[in-house]
Amino acid sequence: MDDLVVVGQIGQSLDGRIATESGHSKYINGPGGIAHLHRLRALVDAVIIGVGTAIADDPQLTVRLVAGPQPARVVIDPQARLAPEARIFAADGVRRFLITTQGAYRAPPPGVEAVVVPAVEGQIAPAAILTALAALGMRRVLIEGGADTLSRFLAAGCLDRLHVIVAPIILGSGRTGFILPPIERADQARRVPMRAHRIDDEVLFDCDLSGQRMLIGVAKKST
Repeated sequence: MDDLVVVGQIGQSLDGRIATESGHSKYINGPGGIAHLHRLRALVDAVIIGVGTAIADDPQLTVRLVAGPQPARVVIDPQARLAPEARIFAADGVRRFLITTQGAYRAPPPGVEAVVVPAVEGQIAPAAILTALAALGMRRVLIEGGADTLSRFLAAGCLDRLHVIVAPIILGSGRTGFILPPIERADQARRVPMRAHRIDDEVLFDCDLSGQRMLIGVAKKST
């Protein structure tokens, strides 16, 4: 087995929604759930989000609610869509990475490290992203969002753990938390070892996917 630890995290409603039909999502989870996310950030080397989340939410991805070190910030942007002034690129002493492709490459903002990874049909394989980051010293990684990015890592077998924080609200419609390949029968669904933890009035489902995670190769640095 490799020496990586990859954790996915998502917060959702009782009916599996992460946002309303209009895209509003602040805040489905309460203060306890948000503090848990910040604790996860403080425990990892790098936090990854997709470009859609970076554009829609413009997150800081910092540790503000708990004590701990700030993780490196990583955005997956295969088509070079993210503006240089995005807060994820803010120069605050933390390493920042732009995951992109050769065809869409453009010089990142000053101090941001560009990581060029091959793409297939416009998509970068999750394993290729983890391999590239591991070569740069990132061994503990948090996949924070959005739903498309987290679902791709889950479907690819690239998560050791999945944290799902369920808030006691029902949205009734809106964006679902996971977008995965369809199955025909319920008995084909993946069943995983899990522990449940109460966080205020929310429930954290800590799912152990380590037995199903694919082996990630570590690319050698060029000399």
